[in-house]
Amino acid sequence: MNRFILTIVCALWWAISSATPTAEPVRAEIEALLAKLQASGCQFNRNGSWYTGAEAKDHLLRKLEYIEDKGTVQSTEQFVELAASKSGLSGKPYQVKCGSESPVESQLWLSKQLSVLRPLSSRSKP
Repeated sequence: MNRFILTIVCALWWAISSATPTAEPVRAEIEALLAKLQASGCQFNRNGSWYTGAEAKDHLLRKLEYIEDKGTVQSTEQFVELAASKSGLSGKPYQVKCGSESPVESQLWLSKQLSVLRPLSSRSKP
């Protein structure tokens, strides 16, 4: 039942949102966040299987493109919530495992990395 409700909510969001492209700063921030995942050396769990950061980045970029075909991604947080936090097929949360640390949900890991990334990008602007 929860999956059905999630499907309806996503369908309504996509129907309501405009079909304009994602703003370049948002797209660049998403790509920078996924580059951090790729370079982290961490593993990414999707539907019970572990993948490298590079494989996770490729998968999440495909999900981003799918979402962009349906409408505009307004923020990196929205991307994380809609595409990078759980499987659209099983509804299971994605996880990230770094070294010997316990796995954490990808939404938490990506949000933490985003908070680190943002101050860096704002310092580089004149």
